[in-house]
Amino acid sequence: MIALRLDIGSGSSRYRTLDGRVFVVTGGAQGLGLTMAEALVEAGGHVYCLDRQAEAAPEFYATKEQLAQHFQGSLNYRRVDVQHAKELDEVVAEIAGEHQRMDGLVAAAGVQRVTPALEYPPEKITAMMNINYGGVYLSAVSCARQMIKYKTPGAMVLIGSMSGLIANKGFTSTVYNSSKAAVIQLGRSLAMEWGKIVDGKPIRVNVLCPGNIITPMVRKNFEDDPGLREIWERENMLGRISEPHEYRGAVLFMLSDASSFMTGSHLVIDGGYTAW
Repeated sequence: MIALRLDIGSGSSRYRTLDGRVFVVTGGAQGLGLTMAEALVEAGGHVYCLDRQAEAAPEFYATKEQLAQHFQGSLNYRRVDVQHAKELDEVVAEIAGEHQRMDGLVAAAGVQRVTPALEYPPEKITAMMNINYGGVYLSAVSCARQMIKYKTPGAMVLIGSMSGLIANKGFTSTVYNSSKAAVIQLGRSLAMEWGKIVDGKPIRVNVLCPGNIITPMVRKNFEDDPGLREIWERENMLGRISEPHEYRGAVLFMLSDASSFMTGSHLVIDGGYTAW
């Protein structure tokens, strides 16, 4: 006889709801980070977007106003550079102190530079790694400290890329690809360290590896190399480039109780690009 599960009476919504939970989204002033933040607010979360811009992009404030009219969660902005550990720690501690909890992180801050390896300025290598890897590392550690302090086990999503798994055809960005590979390994390593870190309960850490996405950075790539878009569209199985909203479901899954047995993993959403 099959035993019935009696803890699902509230339906599948219990896996989607993030009511009252507090999240940090780095790189959340615009683009993919903002889209993910929006999804978390719609699910009931209180979301703090961190970015180094003095003011968030106009789309941030338009999104904030719209969300406030329809959802119980909240969207907030704090200026901080994820490369600066002390300032980052202070901002994250202030957020956690206000709510007496910290539930998770989306580490989406990152930069990109398309340059052949033989022409790459050495000083730019350090600059990119400091943001794309170092910033993710520091953000995860800052949030973990508060999750431990307030005894709130939770989850983190580090934004990697399919570029951390392959060498993209027509995309000469060796350092960027390497930085994303480092993020994937960081996710595994932190997951191992933090599997029982909050009084025996976990901070789950996973990596989301998107394929090509239409973002402000990518639009700049297309301006610099008009033929690049056609190459990218041709190289995946769906014949198109993704939009930021197509990753909303993934981040909700990875930060909710629906993924309670998932940690140290990377989730690839690339239209089949890496499956050829």
